[in-house]
Amino acid sequence: MMLNQQIHDLKDKVLSSVETYWGFVPPNIKDTLKLTAFTLWKVPMIAFLSPRVLWSSDDKMEIKIPLNYRSKNHLGSMYFGALAVGADLVVGTLALKHMESFDENIQLIFKDFKAEYLKRAEGDVHFICDKGAEIEELVRQAAEGDERVHLPVEAYATVPSISDEVVAKFVLTLSLKKK
Repeated sequence: MMLNQQIHDLKDKVLSSVETYWGFVPPNIKDTLKLTAFTLWKVPMIAFLSPRVLWSSDDKMEIKIPLNYRSKNHLGSMYFGALAVGADLVVGTLALKHMESFDENIQLIFKDFKAEYLKRAEGDVHFICDKGAEIEELVRQAAEGDERVHLPVEAYATVPSISDEVVAKFVLTLSLKKK
């Protein structure tokens, strides 16, 4: 009985410490941890690519997928499937960030996906979406209404280790509905 109480007390102390220090963790680290937990639990194939959140704000999200044996194609550049995952993540993670601020259970899915590959991505790829204000408004519409709402959202990819030039452009139609 005493051991159970000690375990319970230790659990309470650990949870209290996590809650105390969680506020000091930078937003990009928090979002990377959330992203990793979500992908391991819901879509393990995404976790296999080891995405990392580099920048996280209400307006902009930047996610990196490293170029390695998991993401390369036969030419040594990033496989187009990995590029598609990066586009999905950068838009979806920004939407999920806004959905957290509402008490409603909102379902997220992509209605369609368009990609324009401009150059081979021959290094770690950074995926950027700076449409946070538009996404926030869409989330608000979904939370306040009963109909499914849609928004085409633009994102792009660069390989900063080589150049600031855009290597791919994406348009994903974000589709939200209150459950």
